[in-house]
Amino acid sequence: MLVIVGDGSVSRLLLAGVQKGHLKRICFLSLLVVLVWRTATPVQAQQYSDNVVIVLDASGSMREVMPGTRTSKMDAAKTALKEVLKQVPPSTQLGLLVFSAANLRNDWVYPLGPRNDEVLLAAIDQLQPNSGTPLGSYIKKGADRLLEERTKQFGYGTYRLLVVTDGEAQDQNLVNSYTPDVMSRGITMDVIGVAMRGDHTLATKVHSYRRANDPEALRRAIREVFAEVAGSAADTAQAEAFELLAPIPTGVANAMIQALSTSGNHPIGTRPKSVAARAQAAATPSPKPPQVQSPQPPPPPRAAPPAPGPSSRGHSSHLRGFWIAIPCLMCFGGVAALIVLIVALARRGRRR
Repeated sequence: MLVIVGDGSVSRLLLAGVQKGHLKRICFLSLLVVLVWRTATPVQAQQYSDNVVIVLDASGSMREVMPGTRTSKMDAAKTALKEVLKQVPPSTQLGLLVFSAANLRNDWVYPLGPRNDEVLLAAIDQLQPNSGTPLGSYIKKGADRLLEERTKQFGYGTYRLLVVTDGEAQDQNLVNSYTPDVMSRGITMDVIGVAMRGDHTLATKVHSYRRANDPEALRRAIREVFAEVAGSAADTAQAEAFELLAPIPTGVANAMIQALSTSGNHPIGTRPKSVAARAQAAATPSPKPPQVQSPQPPPPPRAAPPAPGPSSRGHSSHLRGFWIAIPCLMCFGGVAALIVLIVALARRGRRR
């Protein structure tokens, strides 16, 4: 028997989903509700924002002068970034990740987070090009930080990785490995090639590629990327998704969002742990250090114990497994019954 407690709004939402042909999604959400119901916790209201991490190449070749000018690639990049970032809405969170600069202790020149333009622009000014191009490892580093932020924001907002570089990577194998993974996680990836003789190998592998062969083209390319951030339609689609969740009880909806938002946010280049593996890791007790005991005299001999009967421990473990299995079967049976009931109601509505 399945008992639905509430004012009927959840039932109406499920029925509407079936009538619109979303039966698979309804089945998934039904199972998800069963799994997270007992762990539902209130989620505090948060500010959701657009998030952009800029990966800036500060390798030695950025000292070179751009064609037809007396301006180095690095100076052109710094000027373009400062001009464009001043016009970006304060609600957009920015992070600046620089590799190979000569005078930096921390490659996160400006960590992804709330804006402080005075600090950000001062950090850009101090950049000096120096050595190689470990682009692959920095693509991973920037994307991992975006995924962490997406977990904090429960998947809401937009997430973008902008790469500004003038050459191919020294760790090309990492670039080839990490780039498809970044793209598959819903992170928008843009690349700007600064005064390169030919297109970068990433030109056909990312969402957008722009050539910047002079300082003005570089300013225009960065400006276009941030214009796309401001004009993203993702907020509208996500707002509609939250409207669909509105009739669901707050605790359940929060738990559903939290469970869904953690999916796909594991570090780039790694595989997510399965639910079973996480449960097993949590259930496995940590090993205790061995205790040193002083030697003791042997105990006196005792009479032999009677032959053991049926194992009570084995019996109790079977019972424990039996009682664990019963609620699981009841939950999934209830979900199946709910799905059958919804389909029957939908067909009856169509006949009328």
